[in-house]
Amino acid sequence: MNPTSQFAGTTEYDYGYDENTAPCNEGNNFRRFKSLFLPILYCLVFVFCLLGNSLVLWVLLTRKRLTTMTDICLLNLAASDLLFVLPLPFQAYYASDQWVFGNVMCKIMAGIYYTGFYSSIFFITLMSVDRYIAIVHALHATRIRTATCGIVISLILVVTWVVAVLASVPGVLFQKTQKESIGYTCSAHYPSDSMINWKYSFILKMNILGLIVPMLIMIFSYSQILKTLLRSKNEKKQKAVRLIFVIMIFYFIFWTPFHISSFLHAFQNPLFIPTCELQSQLEKAIQITETISMIHCCINPVIYVFVGEKFRAYLYIFFRKQVAPHLCKKCPSLYREKLERASSTFTQSTAEHDISTGL
Repeated sequence: MNPTSQFAGTTEYDYGYDENTAPCNEGNNFRRFKSLFLPILYCLVFVFCLLGNSLVLWVLLTRKRLTTMTDICLLNLAASDLLFVLPLPFQAYYASDQWVFGNVMCKIMAGIYYTGFYSSIFFITLMSVDRYIAIVHALHATRIRTATCGIVISLILVVTWVVAVLASVPGVLFQKTQKESIGYTCSAHYPSDSMINWKYSFILKMNILGLIVPMLIMIFSYSQILKTLLRSKNEKKQKAVRLIFVIMIFYFIFWTPFHISSFLHAFQNPLFIPTCELQSQLEKAIQITETISMIHCCINPVIYVFVGEKFRAYLYIFFRKQVAPHLCKKCPSLYREKLERASSTFTQSTAEHDISTGL
């Protein structure tokens, strides 16, 4: 879901426009389609993201300890995804009717959403940097893993969350409710004397912090990691990179189309000859890419299941210990035997892959 349309009006697009700019009206069919389709999509994404990331939090928080920086980042990434979808029930109602929750709730939901949006990509970037240090500069990484490492990690996490909150502040400040022809809306309204500058700066900041800077950092990190892995051919180190690499790839697959669409929409006046048809096409493009991007928060738990060996082991133990006894009360020896085997396998995997991602 995109940071400009999520709280710029799902029933009526705004994207920085207000009554002074008189945007073109979108077709009734498209508006009717959104009012029926978006609430269902928002509810489905909310339920699946809530279940999947809650399971990830359970797996991580019930471990004996969070042993690696990646474990801690994955924990915070799951929290970011949950934060990201928290406003969806409100938006589901908003998409079908109008904003009825008041101005304060409009700002709060916008702040929660933007914080989740920025923090998620920040933690994915942080994991890539951590893998770069651990693999490319392995000797140096070993030296700095001392008693003070916990303090440094805590400081990094706090700074990451603070930056995410600060990045969301402009979106919250200009977010407000307003009565319009379609009813009450919760959307961005920039000062009339400097609206264009604020709109451009908001979109540029979102594109830079949410796509360009993370992409440059990750390209550099993984190019150096791949060079190191090609020289060492260490299978354990390759497994250590695989999970984060897949997470990174899926993030850019799901979010890059939206960032491009939002940039073209915001800068359509300088780039193109503005027409109602062009604006309509760009708004539809944003709606489609928004639908694609919002599904991303449900993808990470699926990635952990298929890529993370330890995560699968924990899930196996959980279902054998908590679910199997209720499903098969007459065959305790079956699930106990497999549970012991899974626990043994997991313990061995933990010992062998201490350099891995933790999942």
